[in-house]
Formats: sequence, structure tokens, C-alpha cells
Amino acid sequence: MIAETIEDLAAALPTMRAIAGLDLGEKTIGVAVSDTFLGIATPLETIRRRKFTLDAEALLEILAKRNIGGIVMGLPRNMDGSEGPRCQSTRAFARNLARLTEIPISYWDERLSTVAAERALLEADTSRRRRAEVIDHVAASYILQGALDRLRHLRGGAV
Repeated sequence: MIAETIEDLAAALPTMRAIAGLDLGEKTIGVAVSDTFLGIATPLETIRRRKFTLDAEALLEILAKRNIGGIVMGLPRNMDGSEGPRCQSTRAFARNLARLTEIPISYWDERLSTVAAERALLEADTSRRRRAEVIDHVAASYILQGALDRLRHLRGGAV
């Protein structure tokens, strides 16, 4: 199921299950997960992309192992808010993934999430090599944390 809005995702989420955040790139998929109270996003890992079936298999394995109840995918809008080819690619990936799982999938505007992740890693004095290794799943945690904050607001502060 694809929930077009975070409000639709909130209505579809099972209770006391974590959700995953995904930063879908051309070469990698950054993965972050929340706690079961939907309060904190934690970077998890980066999947090297190969082809959809292998990418989906790796992703579904992580989701099953962690008992994930929802997915938030970063939607890479243009700075003016319009959707370009990268958004179309993300939506196509979500549609294909939705055919393989019952887990509800939604989107979160990811503009500047990679910039924020890069800045945080620089402030933490992370080496260039280490930044390259972790940037995608750190960006996924920024995407997921934004969605978690919105979900908390929707539920009146208590998730």
C-alpha cells in the first residue's frame, strides 16, 4: 500500500512497530530505523544497488528482521517543489516494492537531507572516507526523523 501523505501513513501504521526511512540513490539505498515508540531515527546501513529484485530482497530481509511496520522514502523534489526524474524513479521503486510487501509505504520531502547529514558529519570531524561510507544511511535518518516529528505532531505530541 502506498500512502501518498504522512497522514495516510499514520492511519495505516500498526502499533508498537518501528518504521524504516530510505534514502534511494542511483548507486545506494540508505536505511535508517526508528524505535517502536516512533521517536528517534537511527542510521542503520547502506545497501549497494544492483538490480531491483536484489535490492528489494536485501531491503525486505532488513525489514523482516527488524519487524518494520511502515516505510518512509525520501522524495527528492527540486528546490522549487516540483518533481523531476529522480522523484519518478523513487515513486516507481515504491510501486514495485509495494507489490512485494504489505508494509505501508509513504514519502517525505528529502530536500537538503544529504546536505544536513554532510554538515553533521563534518561537525563530528568524520574523515572523508568514513563520510562516504555512512552519508546515505545518515541522510536516511534525517528523512525518517522529519517524518517521525510530523507523526508525533499529528498525534498531539504522543506517538
